[in-house]
Amino acid sequence: MAINNRYDFVMIFDVENGNPNGDPDAGNAPRIDAESGYGFITDVCLKRKIRNYVELVKNGEAGYNILVKADRSLNSKFEDAYDAENLKKGQKGKNPDDVKKARDYMCRNYYDVRMFGAVMSTGDNPCGIVRGPVQINFARSISTINIQDITITRQARTTNDRMETGATEIGKKSIIPYGLYRAEGYISAALANNVTDLTEADIELLWDAIINMFENDHSAARGKMCMRKLIVFKHDNILGNCPSHLLFDKVKIEEKSAVPRGIDDYEITVDKEMPEGVELIEKL
Repeated sequence: MAINNRYDFVMIFDVENGNPNGDPDAGNAPRIDAESGYGFITDVCLKRKIRNYVELVKNGEAGYNILVKADRSLNSKFEDAYDAENLKKGQKGKNPDDVKKARDYMCRNYYDVRMFGAVMSTGDNPCGIVRGPVQINFARSISTINIQDITITRQARTTNDRMETGATEIGKKSIIPYGLYRAEGYISAALANNVTDLTEADIELLWDAIINMFENDHSAARGKMCMRKLIVFKHDNILGNCPSHLLFDKVKIEEKSAVPRGIDDYEITVDKEMPEGVELIEKL
């Protein structure tokens, strides 16, 4: 049964001596707003970590497959939907009823389609377009970030020709000494009811994925990343009781140090007086 409550939520997380989300257009350095100096992390990066966690935990369990991953082409997965639903394949100008059946199959079988939606209108076996009930904004750092380019060396050369120039070679690694980030998200019960049938069990898995999204994703490049807070606002109906921005404004983060280098250099406060019909849930 689809959810009957709208949700809004705030994620607060940090990085220490790492690169949380490299920018290919800037030599893979941490992403930064060139005008303000604040760092940011894309929604795509955060969703990838949620997908990875769900795939790890569910391990191919029915209904929890992941569509967007580097295994097979998307069009081949759309073809699977037509096979499973016994629909005629390879015809342009599809019967809308067939496309809807294929779309519903994708929602039932792929967790990330139920959550985030997908454009599945490509190829000869289209499965339509799903507008996802769960949306996440870009994360933004609380303070301006200081990107440091660290010089590193390696001793393992890749070719014999390069070995002739010496035993080691120089490289660079871009890091942020410390950054505290905040991202906000929304869950539309209306879209869940009208399209994807997102359930409360799916939502609970989402909370688990957010809390643990960095725990199974550690790497030397990303440094130490920790989810510090997950604050959820649960509305008592499908359309909600209050604009999301008013709820987000109840979570405030203030600097306590001119050069923050840890979570203790910030003060995080939550105004717990909620509008009527909204429940505050501090998951972390």
